[in-house]
Amino acid sequence: MEHPSRCILNGGRDAWAFDALASQLSRALWVDVADTPRAFNYLLSADHLGFLAGEEMFIPLRSMELAADKRHLASAFAASGVPTPKTLVVDSLGTAELVAAEDRSREWCLKFPTGCGASGHRVLIPGISLPSNWPHPLLVQEFVRMDRPEVYRVYAAGGELFGWVARYFPDGARASPWVAHARGAQYRLAGNAPPAATTAARAALESVDLLESFGCVDLIQRPTGEWLVLEVGTDGVFNHVDRDLGLPEFERELQRRLAEAFWSRLGNWRPWGTGSWCPQTPRPMAVDKA
Repeated sequence: MEHPSRCILNGGRDAWAFDALASQLSRALWVDVADTPRAFNYLLSADHLGFLAGEEMFIPLRSMELAADKRHLASAFAASGVPTPKTLVVDSLGTAELVAAEDRSREWCLKFPTGCGASGHRVLIPGISLPSNWPHPLLVQEFVRMDRPEVYRVYAAGGELFGWVARYFPDGARASPWVAHARGAQYRLAGNAPPAATTAARAALESVDLLESFGCVDLIQRPTGEWLVLEVGTDGVFNHVDRDLGLPEFERELQRRLAEAFWSRLGNWRPWGTGSWCPQTPRPMAVDKA
C-alpha cells in the first residue's frame, strides 16, 4: 500500500538524469514518482526551486545546495571544526599560486567546486592554466599523497551512521590521483569504521544538516593516521549518491535504511507491513501529472 501524500519528486527539464534513481527509490520507499510536490517529498529534480521553499522535503534543499558546491562545504566544515585537508577559497589563480609558493611543505590542488566524480580536479603547479568557464572563486586544497590511494565512505540515514566502504584502484588498473568511481575505481567492504573516522563524519553531516535524512561522507587517512573529511554527498537536484557499488548485500542494506528513515516521519506505520523491509514488486513507473 502506498501513501498518496508522499512522493519521489522528479520533474522539470533535468528529470531525465534522475529517472533510474527515481525508479529505484520508488520500489525501495514504496511511493510514487510525481512531477509536482506533495505533502512530503524525496526531491530529485524540479524547476523553479524557489517555489519549493514551503514544501516539506525529506532531504533539506539547503543541504543539497551545500553538498553541491565544495566552496560552501569548506565554509561549513571550517565553522564546525570538521577535520579536513587544509582548504582555502581564493579570488584568483595568482593568489592560488601564491598559496602554493608560500607553503611548500604541502602539495596543493585546485578542485572544480561544483563537479562530481573528481571531474576537473587538477594538481596545482607553477604556470597552470584553467578553462575560461572554471567557476570563481577558486577552491585550493592540500593534496594528501598516498602510496596506495584509497578513499573511504560512511553513510547516514535517519540519524544513524552505517557502512564503511573503500574506493580503490584494483591491481593492474590505471590509477589516478583522484580515486573516483568514474575514473575506474572500485568499492570494497572495509570492515568497521574507526571511531575517529565516524566522529569526523558525524561532524561533517551535522554541519550541513544531513545526519537526520540521508547522506554520505568521503574521508582519507594521512600517513600519520589522522582522518580527514573530503566532502559530503546526498541525493537531489545537483547530484546523487552512487548506488552502483558492486556490493549487492550492502546496496540492499542502504535501501532498507533509507526506506526506514523516510517512513519514520510517519510514526510506526510502514507500507511493507509489520515484517522486515523488502522492496516493492517492480511495476511500470507511472508519473503523476496532476
